[in-house]
Order: sequence, then C-alpha cells, then structure tokens
Amino acid sequence: MEWLERVTRLRRWTRGGERDPHKALLLLYAIGQLQRTGYKPIRFRETEQALDLLFAEFGPPKLVGPALPFHHLASDGLWEVATGVGGPCPGADRELLIAGDVHGRLAPAFAKEMLADPVLMAQIVRVLLDTNFEPSLHMDLCAAAGVMPEVAQTATVAKYVEGGLPRSARDPMIRQKILVAYDCRCAFCGYEGWIGNSVIGLEVARLRWWAFEGRDDMSNCLCLCTLHHRLFDKGVLGIVGSGKIIVSRHFVGTTDASRDYVLDLSGRTVRPPQPGFAKPDVRNIDWHTRQVFRGPPRRSG
Repeated sequence: MEWLERVTRLRRWTRGGERDPHKALLLLYAIGQLQRTGYKPIRFRETEQALDLLFAEFGPPKLVGPALPFHHLASDGLWEVATGVGGPCPGADRELLIAGDVHGRLAPAFAKEMLADPVLMAQIVRVLLDTNFEPSLHMDLCAAAGVMPEVAQTATVAKYVEGGLPRSARDPMIRQKILVAYDCRCAFCGYEGWIGNSVIGLEVARLRWWAFEGRDDMSNCLCLCTLHHRLFDKGVLGIVGSGKIIVSRHFVGTTDASRDYVLDLSGRTVRPPQPGFAKPDVRNIDWHTRQVFRGPPRRSG
C-alpha cells in the first residue's frame, strides 16, 4: 500500500482544477520501459523526444517540456536521477540535463516490487490513469507510453489510500439519464443507432473530468457518439458558453469524411437536452476549454 499511497499523492500537485499530469506520464513511460526492457536507466537525451510527444498528446494545452518532471519526480520517492558519472542532478534546465548526460530510473525498491508483483504494477498503472485521465483515453495512453494494454483493462483498485483524495461520486445510472435527456442522439451530429432494444455508439462525455472533481450530473455531461466523444476528450472538439461547437486549428483532415464529421461541426449549435433537463454549466465548459481543448479554434464558415 505504501507505493499506491505515494503514487496517489502525485495528484495533489494540481491546484485550482488545473491539469498537471506530467509526472504521471513520465511514470507510465518508465513502467512501459520496465515491462519491455527490464530495469535500466533512462537517458534524458534519448528520451526527450518521446516524452515531448507523449506530453503534447495527453497533457494540457499549456505545453510543458520533460525536463521539469524528469528532475522533480525524484522528490516523490519514486524516481532517481544522476549524471552520467554518478553525480547529483544539475537541476531542471534542459541544457544541463543533456550536457550532464543525466539518467533517470524508477526507485530500485519500487521497481523491484512491481516486477515481483504484477498485480501491484497493474494497480499502480490504474491509479495513474484514473487520477489523471478520462477512461476514453486509457487504452490510447497505454499504447503511447508502451504499457501493456491489458493492465488498464484488468486492474482494479477499490480504494487508493485510507482517507484518500476526495472524489466526486459516480452515478451508475448516468448513461441512461443522459440518453433520455438527449433523446438518444449525439449532441454534436445527431447520430442515433440501435440494435434490438440496445442503443449503440452513444456515450457519456464529461466536460470537467471525473479525476478533477467532475460530477456525473446533467450540468457536466453530454451525450456524444463514440467518435465525437473521443475527439472531445482529446481536445479536437470543444464548446463555448454560447453553445457553439469549436474545432481545434491543430486538427488536420483531408478527406470528405473528415470535413463532414469534424471540420463542418465548427460553429454549429450543440443540441440541447430536452426541456426539463439542466444544460451544461458554463463553469464546466470553461474548464474543458482551458484544460483540454487544443486551441485556438478554427474559424467557422
């Protein structure tokens, strides 16, 4: 439980609802390396590009380079850093990390226990995922970090730490409520689909993520099709307080399908829930715009 508690405390570095998953991303990358190649030091100069890509894809819109977490993660007791000749880390400056041929590695006792106990490793990965990212991103993140994907699917952690971090309650009926509120249609494109009596391809998308006190209620949730849910959580799509859909200028799509399903959404009005159901709260919309959406938005029309 000691290691789970230490990993969970990484989440406390966030303030005011801001996303700061960079230590978690570095740990996931290191665990992926541990699974694939065994316990070996990770050279900053050889890893910087891979971490840059990982941070850009799964971090918040405000980009942070890997030098800061590479150095500062050592303060959490899970990671060690040293120069190529065994000296202390020269700091979080990128040029000094390269010049000193700085290496990082998981703390030896931490790595040893994870290698000896696959269940613990799976729990560690699951805590890092659950306390930093929406579930729709877990499999993509495991693939990008090199973590065996079955870890994210099979690990369960009922309680991270005794008296742990405050969490908003999950509502097991939220999908049914959202489907009713949005008349079983995607709020972005209007898609509906059934097989027998089952609705398919429609999901609950949260504006403010559950890991950051986002609640399972009407003020924080939308009904989106699987495609638009994934793009919403990746920051390709967003909405503004006026109810208009925005599309990231960073998104590139050259086919007719990309235009029809993504680019042409820019400027459209989000389908509201049926009368009598609460609309998304502008505070949750603002959180998604600041912490997830990859601005600036494309010009509509």
